[in-house]
Amino acid sequence: MSIQKPSLPKGTRDFGPIQMARRNFILDTIKETFKLFGFQQLETPSMENLSTLTGKYGDEGDQLLFKILNSGNFLKDVQAVDLEQGTSHVLPKVSEKGLRYDLTVPFARYVVMNRNEITFPFKRFQIQPVWRADRPQKGRYREFYQCDADVVGTDSLLCELEILLMIKRVFAQLGILDYSIKINNRKILTGLSEVIGEQGREAELCVAIDKLDKIGWEKVQEELAQRNFSREAVHQLEPIIGVRGSNQSKLEFLKSFLSGSAVGLQGVQELEEVMALLGSYGESEEHVELDVVLARGLSYYTGAIFEVKVNNVSIGSVSGGGRYDNLTGVFGLEGVSGVGFSFGVDRIYDVMDELGLFLEGNVGQSKVLICYFDHQGFEYGLKVLNQLRQAGISSELYPEVAKFKKQLGYADKKQVPYVAVLGEQEIASQTISLKNMQTGTQELMIITDLVEKFSL
Repeated sequence: MSIQKPSLPKGTRDFGPIQMARRNFILDTIKETFKLFGFQQLETPSMENLSTLTGKYGDEGDQLLFKILNSGNFLKDVQAVDLEQGTSHVLPKVSEKGLRYDLTVPFARYVVMNRNEITFPFKRFQIQPVWRADRPQKGRYREFYQCDADVVGTDSLLCELEILLMIKRVFAQLGILDYSIKINNRKILTGLSEVIGEQGREAELCVAIDKLDKIGWEKVQEELAQRNFSREAVHQLEPIIGVRGSNQSKLEFLKSFLSGSAVGLQGVQELEEVMALLGSYGESEEHVELDVVLARGLSYYTGAIFEVKVNNVSIGSVSGGGRYDNLTGVFGLEGVSGVGFSFGVDRIYDVMDELGLFLEGNVGQSKVLICYFDHQGFEYGLKVLNQLRQAGISSELYPEVAKFKKQLGYADKKQVPYVAVLGEQEIASQTISLKNMQTGTQELMIITDLVEKFSL
């Protein structure tokens, strides 16, 4: 009988020790920042009732939900007539649950179910995998992690300020220095559709403008024409597409350009206030760039919108988000507004890899390997190991008596920087010889000195 070779489902992957150590470096940095800003961690189940998930992501999203078959005899309720009528009749009888598609809908469900216990404004963060039955391709997986932070239950623009500050802090700590946090406001886009004479069509305008970076202004004009925007309306958009200069000069330009739209001017005022708060906090506008054509395709944003791009790398945006007015309305709790954003952990990983920002210290290996020559060395090694670990120094003892060369080879492959050598002389004098694996130098010391060396 031939043994089947193991494989992974398409669109999934393993993370080995090196990838995990690097991912944890990113996630720990993000987590620490969220906590510093008063966000509390939340986790929701991998599976939700299909009734919670369906209808929340549009028809296309519903197609991409992974369904879970009911346990036991899942076909027991299915009749021949159901099979004749097709999938839509069979599905509710064989599957009541699905894997979560994002973290936002489960969060909305959580808020509604726990609204009497939650302290509003509620600041939560969530770092968990999500699943999409998408066609796998480079950079697109069927299982991937999302890393969301949201504040619900307040309209205060302090929340928008804090998103800017958190992004700045995380990127500074990760060593990503050349990036832009692009910011705009959906009210400005509503104002644009009003002043060009296409009132109420901001959603279509957004979908087209959102592609500006990818396809250029010529192609966007063609798309708007196909969507029956008048030639005059498209022509009126032209000054906006080419607007350059400082955030302040762009805001001044928008004030005059949108002077005929009350909602547009409200969007400008909100952005001005966020910039003013940034100054009052004592932070500069460095990395923060007002992008008047930033649209973010999702229709539920109603206020500020954000997108973060790292410059001079092959990867697109690495973070994004915005303000929404009615997160929980789909579950019958109206009027809970909020603002949230998400770090694309997989994309940040790829950016850091491309820029060579991972330090070897991020790999999370042991600092010391204890090597010995005989059973007596093993016994003494256990005592040394205990003292190192008591002092919080990650260390290991080679598990069996083996040739010294083999033990050094193990340390080398695992990139353990130091080897503690225990020979007859060391055992007799209750010392150790510490070998630096990079330089090859060796020094004799007592255990307390060794502990001190690594505790500094």
